[in-house]
Amino acid sequence: MSRQLTVSFSLAVLLLLSLVAPFLPAQSNHVRTVWNYDGGLQMMTDGDIPSGPCFRIVGRANAPDYFNNLKRVDTSTGTLIERGHDIVTEFPAQMHLSFLMYDFPCDTVLQNTGTRTYLTKALVSTLRLSFYWKHGMHMSPAKGIVPRHFETRPVTPYATQLAADLPQRFEWEFEFDLPSAGIPVTDSLVLVLRTPDGHIAARAAARM
Repeated sequence: MSRQLTVSFSLAVLLLLSLVAPFLPAQSNHVRTVWNYDGGLQMMTDGDIPSGPCFRIVGRANAPDYFNNLKRVDTSTGTLIERGHDIVTEFPAQMHLSFLMYDFPCDTVLQNTGTRTYLTKALVSTLRLSFYWKHGMHMSPAKGIVPRHFETRPVTPYATQLAADLPQRFEWEFEFDLPSAGIPVTDSLVLVLRTPDGHIAARAAARM
């Protein structure tokens, strides 16, 4: 085959590949994992107070319409936050954060040999709550947070006939308005609960 024919053949192959490329099977960088955020960002963690009770925190950060159809798409080339065909890079101007705190066993595998203790109103009133935005390894205080609701509710035991002989138990509900304008979606909202001496009793994060 002459050099001229070889060059012509190579150009023809390149042209053919450019035409069929959109119909070729997706390559590895198109393999993706999709996380759906309808309903907002969830957070959950277990906490404990030294020589005291253990508890669980379950919460959610949400904003009207913002999280509808919002997805995180992970590929081998990176991560994107998408809503339909739009790329989302920042949180909304404001989010609403709500969470519950309630008693939870310190050890779900081994049976406790001592007397179990529970959260009390007096104990919870001593705890200090802080919020941060975490960017990489750096955390900065979240500013402008407004408390909206706080409630202490008694928990009715399953064995109602034994209620008079059981310790009184409660659960706590917290709600806050959280300014988030300009915060990148790559940042995490971190909740930290401390005892009066500075011990971190619980730490939870809401992240994309």
